[in-house]
Amino acid sequence: MDWFQSLFLQTGSVAHIVLLYALVISVGVLLGKIKLGGISLGVTFVLFTGIVVGHLYHWAGIADPDGGFACPDKVLSFIQDFGLILFVYCIGLQVGPGFFQSFKKGGLQMNFITIGIVVLNIIVMLGLYYLVFDTDDATTLPMVVGVLCGAVTNTPGLGAAQEALNTVGVDMGSENIASGYACAYPLGVLGIIGATIALRYICGIKLEKEEEAIRREQEDNPHAKPYHMTLQVSNPALGGKTFGQISAFLGRTFVCTHFKHGDAIVSPRRDTVVHEGDELNITCAEDDAEAVTAFIGKPVDVDWQAEKAPIISKRILVTQPEVNGKTFGQMHFSSMHGVNVTRITRSGMDLFADRSLRIQIGDRLMVVGPADAVSRVERVLGNSVKRLDHPNVGAIFIGILLGILLGSLPVQFPGMATPLKLGLAGGPLVVAILVGGYGYKLHLVSYTTTSANLLLREIGLILFLASVGIKAGANFWTTVVHGDGLTYVWVGFLVTVIPLIIMGIVARVKYKLNYFTLMGVIAGSTTDPPALGYANQSSNNDAASVGYSTVYPLAMFLRILTAQALILFMCA
Repeated sequence: MDWFQSLFLQTGSVAHIVLLYALVISVGVLLGKIKLGGISLGVTFVLFTGIVVGHLYHWAGIADPDGGFACPDKVLSFIQDFGLILFVYCIGLQVGPGFFQSFKKGGLQMNFITIGIVVLNIIVMLGLYYLVFDTDDATTLPMVVGVLCGAVTNTPGLGAAQEALNTVGVDMGSENIASGYACAYPLGVLGIIGATIALRYICGIKLEKEEEAIRREQEDNPHAKPYHMTLQVSNPALGGKTFGQISAFLGRTFVCTHFKHGDAIVSPRRDTVVHEGDELNITCAEDDAEAVTAFIGKPVDVDWQAEKAPIISKRILVTQPEVNGKTFGQMHFSSMHGVNVTRITRSGMDLFADRSLRIQIGDRLMVVGPADAVSRVERVLGNSVKRLDHPNVGAIFIGILLGILLGSLPVQFPGMATPLKLGLAGGPLVVAILVGGYGYKLHLVSYTTTSANLLLREIGLILFLASVGIKAGANFWTTVVHGDGLTYVWVGFLVTVIPLIIMGIVARVKYKLNYFTLMGVIAGSTTDPPALGYANQSSNNDAASVGYSTVYPLAMFLRILTAQALILFMCA
């Protein structure tokens, strides 16, 4: 049995390190699936498992010759930082395409609420830090910053703060910040959900009325969903005009997939001439349907399948890098290829193919036209599923390289002894957001399948959490149980709840935000998936998901930067 004992006792061997991480991660993931009151901690339980394992090695006195317990410190630090970089970069790629669009009219109000929550989190944390704790103790600030990260359930912020601690060199900082995070996280999850429930009663909200308001809003303000109809041209002014001229006169974008003139049925081009009495099979945005109908003519019933139209429709997957980032207007599908694109499917949503909409790798286009023309367009767009099965690993690591360079760039501020850096968390995050949003301008294809992005992100997260837990385990028991552990728990709970209640009331009173949307905004502001899950279970609409996705990019960005800035400014 010596060989078996050596796997656990020879802390410097590769076999031991792999075994240790496999044990911590597998046990943590399994325990994280256990639900209490319908809520689970998910992969975050890997952190607590790592703390237990690290504590057991410390308690048994099994030390590594190169320093540290359970595993060499250099190995722990490398795996921790690499996992953090991978996790943060994949998050940036995910939120990048929608980051800048989230600041539009409706999103601006939601993001203002998010900024308010982030600022109040910091204010409450600093207030309690000066009122409750010993500020002369250099190790207290890292602990409280860890409580802040745990209270808002933001793991990337924990990583950014740890890296900042390594920069300023605070003794025991990394271990204390992880302990503070572990103390505050469980009640942080419960506090976020509890705050949304409390707001419901504080503001006297009736769920039935909120559901009805969402339904009316969707009816009054339809999004750009595709709308199909067949119209007969009855406007005499349109006789002899081309489709391009009609579109310009109308001021609305529409696509005609089938055009019947007499007995002939074709797929029209922009220069095709229209005559009174012609029948048009039209696709347009849902909120443009009434205007298009009033301008062109009355709706009629035509069975295009029975007419045996000599044209086909086909879904084509965009896989050619050359197409990435081009607008539908730049592709000239109608004038150059003789086909029409009626709609685009992206991330499970159907969108109308407006001329200004940019095409992205992974989009699915509904193309209508003659069979030979559709085949030509298929070759232009790619339609190679196998190509998308392989993630663009080169583009990922090019982005990580640029992110590390940006994160290492020092920026000196007056009054700070140490220059501010975006670091290993902030740098890759900023680059990933830019690549995800504007990579097409540099012909850099950042597309990865949803499953590939999720896998890379989860691997990075669990490696980071396992490393942090193992490293913090040696001093966790002394710091928390024999120290001010319970104090950190209730301080974290206040940091969680107070800002959410205040900004939740502001959102309802000032901005009249729908309760279900507000639930999503709260979940996104704290980057907390369990809170989003609770919100989705409480409603029969997607308002919470919309609110979550609108504020999540900015919230993640602010959480990472503010956690690091707090350490650098207050320890300067």
